[in-house]
Amino acid sequence: MKRPHTLLAAGATGALVLGGLATAALPASAAATGCSIMYKVQSQWPGGFTADVGITNLGSAITSWTLTFDFPNAGQTVTQGWSATWTQSGSRVSAASMGWNGSLTTGASTSVGFVGGWSGANPVPTSFALNGTTCTGVVTTPPTTPTSSPTSNPPPSGPAPALKVSGNKLVTAAGKPYRLLGVDRSSAEFACVQGKGLWDSGPVDQASVDAMKTWNIHAVRIPLNEECWLGVNGSPGGATYQQGIKDYVNLLVANGINVILDLHWTWGAYTNGPDWHCKDEHATCQKPMPDARYAPQFWTGVANAFKGNDAVVFDLFNEPYPDLASNWDKTLGWQCLRDGGTCTGLPYEAAGMQDLVDAVRATGATNVLMIGGLEWANDMREWLTYKPSDPLNNLAASWHSYSNNACASESCWDTQVAPVAQQVPIVLGEFGQDNCGFDYMQRLVDWADAHRISYLAWTWSPWGCTTGAVLIKDYSGTPEPGVGDGLKAHLLTQNPYA
Repeated sequence: MKRPHTLLAAGATGALVLGGLATAALPASAAATGCSIMYKVQSQWPGGFTADVGITNLGSAITSWTLTFDFPNAGQTVTQGWSATWTQSGSRVSAASMGWNGSLTTGASTSVGFVGGWSGANPVPTSFALNGTTCTGVVTTPPTTPTSSPTSNPPPSGPAPALKVSGNKLVTAAGKPYRLLGVDRSSAEFACVQGKGLWDSGPVDQASVDAMKTWNIHAVRIPLNEECWLGVNGSPGGATYQQGIKDYVNLLVANGINVILDLHWTWGAYTNGPDWHCKDEHATCQKPMPDARYAPQFWTGVANAFKGNDAVVFDLFNEPYPDLASNWDKTLGWQCLRDGGTCTGLPYEAAGMQDLVDAVRATGATNVLMIGGLEWANDMREWLTYKPSDPLNNLAASWHSYSNNACASESCWDTQVAPVAQQVPIVLGEFGQDNCGFDYMQRLVDWADAHRISYLAWTWSPWGCTTGAVLIKDYSGTPEPGVGDGLKAHLLTQNPYA
């Protein structure tokens, strides 16, 4: 398990402390020759800034490291960092490696970052040391505009852009590349079948959307429940449920935030599933595949409701796993995913992704459609081979990645995901880690940024972060320490058009 980030806190002596340590001991394996540093202030605003620090080991191989530097101004502080254990005492700042990025061979590089505060002035540090060895070749970049906002672009304004697929990119109607960067907003998939209303008492008003905009959120994924939409089960259901979804979608789009509508929970008894699996035939949990009984009807209704609004994307089914039902036979799993019908291990007739694409397109809707992979949308290896046919060629791949998934490393992403990203747009519709830190998520968004992949983190719901995947303390957007702070700081550096 990776160590979670915690916020730096001011101690009685004035030293800023992370993880209860006022100072960090240097590892025994010190670099023999030297190091180089690239320190860049990504953004700056009155009283605060974000910075990225690139580290290259020029000495012998090391298995762990601590970077140290001094702030030139007494008013400069590190308030929260990622990809390292950050401490500060006086003007001295230390960043100690995590378990996953401690090993650096000769010439190897890694990057870390932090959110800082300043008063008076915010000069860049000029001297750095790695494991006690002074770094040469230091390159520092101050902000071009000392009082700019935390991001190169202002928060979303005006309506969200209509989107379509062009090659391996999502683009606007004008053909400009665009990435969906934001969060999931859970509750519409479960509240209606648990007697909690539609939004689990959470607000869906302008103030709550404004809170999202302070994070530079440009996309929100909304999980839906097919039985509630169709009025088959749960309350509110039918027209009331549908209108609630329409109203929230319209509010988000009017505020410049694209929406992904996701079919999350569906009908279908999976009685021969593992013991941990919910066996209720109603849409009260995640099933291996959508059902032929209701899912095509659901997408016909959703497509009719939102056709003509291509700022809305349709994620046809959340986290398929028919390969588990077929005893991990991947060929049978991919065939079931695409074609549906009578699938091995499933006691109900499944709707395949081709069935759902056909249902949407029969309405005349031209919205971008997202199609998941196997193994809870984490296995993308045969996605290109088994993708359904779309007469509009308007398909994106839906990928999920959590720290406890099988494919949870850069080497796996390079071999299994990157080849798909070279052919079609990929939307990382859910990601998170199994604690409340941001280290795994930082690695993932850095990799996604390098491959121009869209991503939305789970979840914008104030449930209390104890085992991960909760971003906020309240709907005013107060971030959870570690995971929320890290994501917010990262989103503030991102431009969906870049």
